[in-house]
Amino acid sequence: MTTTKNRDILAWLLEEENPSVRYFTLTSLLEKPPDDSDVKTAQKNIMTMGLVPIIMEKQNEDGSWGDPMRFYRDKYKGTSWTLLILAELGANPDNPGIRRACEFILSHSQEPEHGGFSYDMSAKTGTGLPGGVIPCLTGNMVYSLVKLGYLNHPGVQKAIRWITTYQRADDRTDTPAKGEPYDRLRMCLGAHSCHMGVAKTLKALTAIPENQRSREVIETTGKLTEYFLKHHLYKKSHNLEEISKPGWLRPGFPLMYQTDILELLLLFHELGIRDPRLQDAIEILKNKRMTDGTWKLGSSFNGRTPVSIEKKGGSSKWITLRALIALKEYGVTP
Repeated sequence: MTTTKNRDILAWLLEEENPSVRYFTLTSLLEKPPDDSDVKTAQKNIMTMGLVPIIMEKQNEDGSWGDPMRFYRDKYKGTSWTLLILAELGANPDNPGIRRACEFILSHSQEPEHGGFSYDMSAKTGTGLPGGVIPCLTGNMVYSLVKLGYLNHPGVQKAIRWITTYQRADDRTDTPAKGEPYDRLRMCLGAHSCHMGVAKTLKALTAIPENQRSREVIETTGKLTEYFLKHHLYKKSHNLEEISKPGWLRPGFPLMYQTDILELLLLFHELGIRDPRLQDAIEILKNKRMTDGTWKLGSSFNGRTPVSIEKKGGSSKWITLRALIALKEYGVTP
């Protein structure tokens, strides 16, 4: 990649029309400090330009979007999904609308006894229905709430404990866990743990600042990362010649409950883990770079989300930025 082309890619990512990409380019790629004037301006602009204000205009008074009681079941426009998108876009935690959305999810989706997040609300209590608690939703909501300033909220701390207590990283074990919630969640926590559930709970724990991770969080993170390393991120661990799902090789954004090699490589980057078993995924991601220096959007939920992010199949600022962040320690530059 020529120096001129490098500058062109960086200038493209720093364009002001997409303040979220600009903000993360400055902070995560160029590692500018929070008090940098450009960083502060970009962060402020996230709430006034681009996609976030469009999403916020559609918010209900109670903090929800759409039908309040279908916060999860309205895929992918309900409140659970919308909150996740806002967290991914870097929305301001101090914004009153963002806080109302966080409080709505904590009140109506979280199951109060054990702390997991549910796709249904109890008609009797108005809180998360115990039978609807699933790992991928719990991981996505913990990630979102941490990113949106709620790490120290008692409900979020309880949800983190749900992850460290119940989330497993089994790989076709002969002795799957029994009892609750395992008997009810065989597809999620059975003999082979659901790949997406492991990914989203790992994403949640990775969002916790390193200096605030408990011993339980660190231990659980180790189990979840080892699970993915056994699979080389995208392969069948019991036959490494086979790909588990081809879709995991097509980088997308946002991913909702899905995952891919780019999201997982970003998590390993954030955790500072370097391992030879990552090399296959690294090479695949490198080879997806196009001749103009960009990566394209390989998968998309456009048309099903409150806003469309980018055009599927075209050069993607989000995928390019995330790939450059994930690969920068492997010598890949803008």
